[in-house]
Amino acid sequence: MGQFTSRGDRLSSGVRPHVRFSNDGDGRHRYPEDFQTPSTISVSDMESSESGRRGSRVELRRSSIFSTLDLVPQLEHYASTVPPRGRPSLVALCNSFYGLEAGDKAANTKTVNVPVTDNVDGSQGNAPGKFGWMTGVMFRCMLNMWGVILLLRLSWITSQAGIVLTWLIILMSMMVTSVTALSISAIATNGRVTSGGLYVIISRSLGPEIGGPVGMVFSFANTLACALSTVGFAEVVSGLMQEFGAVMVDSVNDVRIVGVITVTGLLLMSLAGMKWTSKTHILFFIFVYVVSFSNYFVGTLIPPGPEKQAKGIFGYHGDILISNLKPAWRGADGSFIHMFALFFPSTIGVLSGVNICGDLKDPASAIPKGTILGIFWATISYLAISATIASCVVRDASGNIGHVLDGNISESCVGPGCNLGWNFTDCMESQSCDYGLANDLKVPGHVAGFYYLNTAGVFVATLSSALGFLVSAPKIFQCLCRDNLYPYIGFFAKGYGKNDEPLRAYILCYVISVAFILIAELNSLAVLITNFFLCCYCLINFSCFHASITNSPGWRPSFQYYSKWTALFGAVISVVLMFLFTWWAALITCCIIFFLFGYVSYNKPEVNWGSSVQAGIYNTALSYSVSLSGVEDHVKNFRPQCLVLTGPPNQRPALVDFVGTFTKNISLMICGDIIMEQERQTRPQNATERLVKWMNRRKVRSFYTPFSADCLRAGARHLLQASGLGKLKPNTLVLGFKTNWRESSPERTEDYINTINDTFDSNYCLCILRMMNGLDIFDQFDFEVNQGFEPDESVESKDQQAPVRESVDDISTKGDGDQVKTVFQDDQGKKTIDVYWVADDGGLTLLVPYLLTRRKRWRLCKVRVFIVGDEHDMEAGRNEMISLLRRFRLDFNDVIVMTDSEKPPHAKSLSRFEDSVAPFRLHDEQQQDVSVQELRQRAPGKISDKEYEAFKLKSERKVRLNEIIRRNSQQATLVLVSLPVPQSDCPSALYMSWLDTLTCGLHCPAVLIRGNQQNVLTFNCQ
Repeated sequence: MGQFTSRGDRLSSGVRPHVRFSNDGDGRHRYPEDFQTPSTISVSDMESSESGRRGSRVELRRSSIFSTLDLVPQLEHYASTVPPRGRPSLVALCNSFYGLEAGDKAANTKTVNVPVTDNVDGSQGNAPGKFGWMTGVMFRCMLNMWGVILLLRLSWITSQAGIVLTWLIILMSMMVTSVTALSISAIATNGRVTSGGLYVIISRSLGPEIGGPVGMVFSFANTLACALSTVGFAEVVSGLMQEFGAVMVDSVNDVRIVGVITVTGLLLMSLAGMKWTSKTHILFFIFVYVVSFSNYFVGTLIPPGPEKQAKGIFGYHGDILISNLKPAWRGADGSFIHMFALFFPSTIGVLSGVNICGDLKDPASAIPKGTILGIFWATISYLAISATIASCVVRDASGNIGHVLDGNISESCVGPGCNLGWNFTDCMESQSCDYGLANDLKVPGHVAGFYYLNTAGVFVATLSSALGFLVSAPKIFQCLCRDNLYPYIGFFAKGYGKNDEPLRAYILCYVISVAFILIAELNSLAVLITNFFLCCYCLINFSCFHASITNSPGWRPSFQYYSKWTALFGAVISVVLMFLFTWWAALITCCIIFFLFGYVSYNKPEVNWGSSVQAGIYNTALSYSVSLSGVEDHVKNFRPQCLVLTGPPNQRPALVDFVGTFTKNISLMICGDIIMEQERQTRPQNATERLVKWMNRRKVRSFYTPFSADCLRAGARHLLQASGLGKLKPNTLVLGFKTNWRESSPERTEDYINTINDTFDSNYCLCILRMMNGLDIFDQFDFEVNQGFEPDESVESKDQQAPVRESVDDISTKGDGDQVKTVFQDDQGKKTIDVYWVADDGGLTLLVPYLLTRRKRWRLCKVRVFIVGDEHDMEAGRNEMISLLRRFRLDFNDVIVMTDSEKPPHAKSLSRFEDSVAPFRLHDEQQQDVSVQELRQRAPGKISDKEYEAFKLKSERKVRLNEIIRRNSQQATLVLVSLPVPQSDCPSALYMSWLDTLTCGLHCPAVLIRGNQQNVLTFNCQ
């Protein structure tokens, strides 16, 4: 049976398996008579030992029912945006015969290499350091949210805002965080998430312009968060040192010293690796959650002794709860907004799981589940602690046991302590109380059953938060560096070890953390962090909203519990909170974001991440294009929308630059490349992509459209009919002048003329550009060109070998390096643009030079308009034209009347013209009473004596006009001349000689231009 068998026993370790196709001598597969279904391709792993190590997994690749080479859908084929190697191409399928390519009949067997990967995502089965949703996301989020604010600031916030407003602050903060979590869950489940955390999610959703600033700001914010937690830890340690009289320098410098030592230890802990860090986080979580929190809640139930009561701790009492319900603002910072701003940094830990998404086993499942549950339990804990501590502790207490009331309550006694047997009136009135919710930041520790055990819990919570931020910030920054969006940061992209640890980024984040730890001011750090994280929350929510409204087919998140309107609400409220909390910090943050955004937008990195911005641009373009289709054309909105027959654009940069000069950011430009049949076989597959990149590097705003055809005329005719979309359709064809028309075959010349005729038949305008040295740049590279299009001179060799156009791939390689400069890229200074408007074509001859003068390089050029007139009324004709130009609002004030255009040309010029057409003349003795039709069939392109005499006057007019042009425009930077329309009975060689005569002898580019006889200019307002 002709089955496909793997030969894993012959493979050595490290070699990919292959599949053998068995066939008979004539290249056909040997199938049994009862064969009905295609075979299965079995691909085994390398060797038995290798298979045992990988779980003895065998991968099956089954053919479809249509062909043995055509495979059924494979999961691994969709694991990357890169085209899969295992899937056969359309060419292979079309050329196959029972699974073998046609023409490969001599071989008895054919081997196809089929790559085998361990997992769909390319990861190992039991990769080290991979976390689940609980240890990798939920525990990490909760640990980073249970940090400095919970243990060192929540009691003070409760004393200021009261229980009601504190709960409102907590719920509002968690509402913003929850909306952001829903948005991040939707984005994270819209495809596989790799390392890079929030930066990857935002950049791949909104693009590099937004993702770059977010990655930079978010990695910096995580570094500041590490410094914040470290400073909180150092403050507690400094306080303990003061209690035991072990002060090193002073309170501020002690915080700095302890903070630097602490962050150094955390750095060494992070360098130990992710697997050990994970175990550390689990131990931290167990200690904080089970021991420290249990110690606190048990302490609230234990009846306090006199010492605790002297510090304002009385256990659960309704009077204390009622007195602490309302706010009691104190100090200059006593306000709802300030308390909100101070509390909000406690929510920044919600992104801790997202930051290490590359180290999660299943990010799409772990991030939504772990993040939402982490927020839920953290919210419950914040609400519980604020309510319990406000039910047990009064706002002010002296700590003096002597302030106990022995008898009845005195009328001078004020405060809730009076009903509990204590008189704290003196310290309250003098504002010298050292204890109570409003004065003692260590109240949670005093309430707990064992003070130092709670202090140890503070240590664990702050250190775990600092460690989490120190681990996540370098990984985000490493991914940002690898995308090369900003200069001078590529050094930090290098990873080390099997987990690709960013050691260099660790050192950088460590240095930044130390710098901010030396500030030793927790509240100042909290202000900066709040704005940075709110900015990130805004962009996360906006990413989700933008991806939703674009209706991109690629937006298919598996997490469905989100809404684009809640995401928009989260984005707006985040911006509002930024400016409400600290307006100057919000301005600084926004300035940083806009600066980073502007840098990436200006440099336009060559990345394609399929962002929602791309989808939005497509939707906008599609919507406007459809809307534009219903708008009728109007002369005031006419734009020269050009189809430029450039061939490969990098071969004729002058033609590209000329059209791009007056169409850039104004109208449509399409570069048409007509590919002859003999060239299509050698054309590289990536030729289109390379040519588009060439135009982008040249900053040409144009589309590139290749089209295969047998000849120039056929390709141009199809492009004239099919190019464009709706109203975005070309109305002007731009050609290069066929300089080698004398040496070309009559068929090619006839093809060129017929293309001009087809242009006018299609109601298109026409421009023909002639350069002084020709359009092509082939001579710079010493290779031959295809004469099917307008090269500048003959390149046929003496032995008449067929010319060959070098492949686009080779041309791109040679021509892209220095981007050949043309005259249209130079500053033209104060030269003149001469317009010979000798035929009323609707105004296109005037509109093009006007558009040129709107460009910076042509702005100083003076436009001179030459018209035909009589000598006796020359001044009247001139004034009439000036009046017309003024009504057109064209700043062309220099009008010259040509009164000698009808004079006969000089004998020398006429002789030169006659010599140029002499090779194409058929004299009377050659014609022998043959009809015109027979004559053109026998001698295509030739000019009979009768035809020459019929067009002799027109020929002399062309020669005379050339004399005038050469006399007046030798110093011009550009000459535009009205193009004569080819008549049906005019021989092609004679018409080409007219075009050649009109533009010969000039030292600047010349443009033969003709409108479609419809107005493109008007002086009416309607």
